[in-house]
Amino acid sequence: MDRQALRLSVFEKTGIKVDTDDPIFALVALNDAVLAETVERHVARLDAAATSLAEQALRGGHPTPSAQLPSAGLPSAGLPSAGLPPAGAPFSAPAVPTAPGVKPIATQAPLLSPREARLLAAAAGIAVLCALLVLAGQALFFSRPAALTQQQAEAIRQGEKLARAVEKLDPKSRAAIAAEMQKP
Repeated sequence: MDRQALRLSVFEKTGIKVDTDDPIFALVALNDAVLAETVERHVARLDAAATSLAEQALRGGHPTPSAQLPSAGLPSAGLPSAGLPPAGAPFSAPAVPTAPGVKPIATQAPLLSPREARLLAAAAGIAVLCALLVLAGQALFFSRPAALTQQQAEAIRQGEKLARAVEKLDPKSRAAIAAEMQKP
């Protein structure tokens, strides 16, 4: 672990200066140790699973009982290793003929599974019901505007008559009226 590189990285990313004797480096070392141990366990399990799959492929695709599987981290003593790649090398299984009655594995999932389609339909139904509920609430709680009073209706009629009368005037008079209407 290069403390100077870590210290520089922390400063570049956060602007915080960290000393090389800071206790945070103890946590980094602890994290490295735990991570290394976890990775080793997972690599051992993957190696054991790859060995088991290779043996299964060499036997013609017949499954191996779990009691015969090598445990993680232990050498697989007594198991045939012919045709197996060395440890750490990428594994490529030999072509195995398919047994009768074995269905091929699907390589692509359908766009929507039946369960997802049902959930989507339920969500759409709930959305429609919510929209209807909102509209019903608005209709119930918001009152319509009251009808016009007699004075308001008369004022509107007078305004319409005035507009018709202004249209019949000569352009100079119409411009004068328009100018007067613009004033406050």
